[in-house]
Amino acid sequence: MCKILQIETATGVCSVSIADGGKIISLKEISAGRSHAAVLSVFINELLVENEILPDSLDAVAVSIGPGSYTGLRIGVSTAKGLCYGSGIPLIAVQTLQSLYAGFRESVGTGNTLFVPMIDARRMEVYTAIFDGEGRTIQDTHALVVENDSFKELLRKDVIYFFGNGADKLSGIINHPNAKVISGFQISSAFMTPIALDSFIRKDFASVAYLEPYYLKDFIAIVPKRKVLP
Repeated sequence: MCKILQIETATGVCSVSIADGGKIISLKEISAGRSHAAVLSVFINELLVENEILPDSLDAVAVSIGPGSYTGLRIGVSTAKGLCYGSGIPLIAVQTLQSLYAGFRESVGTGNTLFVPMIDARRMEVYTAIFDGEGRTIQDTHALVVENDSFKELLRKDVIYFFGNGADKLSGIINHPNAKVISGFQISSAFMTPIALDSFIRKDFASVAYLEPYYLKDFIAIVPKRKVLP
């Protein structure tokens, strides 16, 4: 069988799972905002101990590489790289939106519809992509500022599911009978399972030395103004 440790930290959800032969055998996750640094290593250790698995007996580590939270992605990718380097096992990089799509499609099945996963990028912006029911990419990952006419042409002919932690931004903005906005659908490391297994079978591994998170946008740090003492 093929044991893969899967790490998802691209959003406010911190999720870790172990898949064996394409099936989840153990999962720990929490949605608590900026808790990744505190709980990720704890979750990994607990899963390994509970399942009596040593790190170097894993076949690979899969990690969600973005787009998403800068801090969350850095923590997840650096942790995955450290595990792979220390144990001498392969690293698998999984696009976050593809994973989110795979998890949602499994819950609703396929059909003559389009699927639009959305990750919050602050204000009215989201990271998104468009997939069809067969897994084909209709539009690659990109940043989008949500407006009234977003997806207007596609909605004229297709039913579209919008989901992920950025989908709520469509509420009150896009009103169309073909628009199915799913609220509260959270990403999980479990969604990575078929993608990670396929990558492992094809030996499509990432570089432990050079893999970087897929930020999509440059990080902009906000520096607080210094108070001038009188």
